[in-house]
Amino acid sequence: MPTLSIIIAAKNEAHNIGDCVKSAAFADEVIVLDSGSTDGTAEVATSAGAQVVATDWPGYGPQQSRGIGLATSDWVLSLDADERISPALQAEILQAIQEAKADGFRLPRLSSLCGTFIHHGGWRPDYTLRLVKREKAGFTHHFLHAHMTVDGTKADLNESLIHYSYRDLDDVLEKLNRYASGNAKDLDAKGVRGSFSKAISHGIWAFVRTYIFRAGFLDGRYGFMLAIYNAESTYYKYLKLLALQEARASKA
Repeated sequence: MPTLSIIIAAKNEAHNIGDCVKSAAFADEVIVLDSGSTDGTAEVATSAGAQVVATDWPGYGPQQSRGIGLATSDWVLSLDADERISPALQAEILQAIQEAKADGFRLPRLSSLCGTFIHHGGWRPDYTLRLVKREKAGFTHHFLHAHMTVDGTKADLNESLIHYSYRDLDDVLEKLNRYASGNAKDLDAKGVRGSFSKAISHGIWAFVRTYIFRAGFLDGRYGFMLAIYNAESTYYKYLKLLALQEARASKA
């Protein structure tokens, strides 16, 4: 029977990590990489049955690569602390690794915004590669929006990964700032130049794309909230990119 490791990167996720680890308990090992939590995340994860490894925070991609390196099973699944594996998805994962019709599998995600699941606006089905044969698994090294890679074939699963992405408005605002900063670093590493005009034009386009072209309006007021969020996060991403580059130029 093929074995499965589930890796979870976390920091100050005590409110999430227990349910996350419990949903992953069917795996042969659950590894939580804790990067300096001060809210008891490590203790909650250990109590739920995970193996906890204390680390620093080199960025999302490098952290997940560490997790792959620590895993010992035939297959590895990358999970975030605010995600849950439903019983139906668990059964499909076990069947997928047993049959091994591909080297890696993409999972659809069903994500929530302030307690409401979103079905449009680019958030659904939101396929993401998460389940890969360990010997063929890798991760890009982006600071924020890194993604899993597979040296081989890919296929899609049908059951959704449940994603409690934004708990409330405070969470929305905190992540807006944090994600804008991380995305600015990734854009800078790619050589993209920041400007005020880019911040405005890309922000407007993010709203139009989310609300109109990706039918966010079908999710009612929450679809509008998502479109505003995407516009603001894009706007501040390019402003932070500009500020980062201007600060570096002033020191040169």
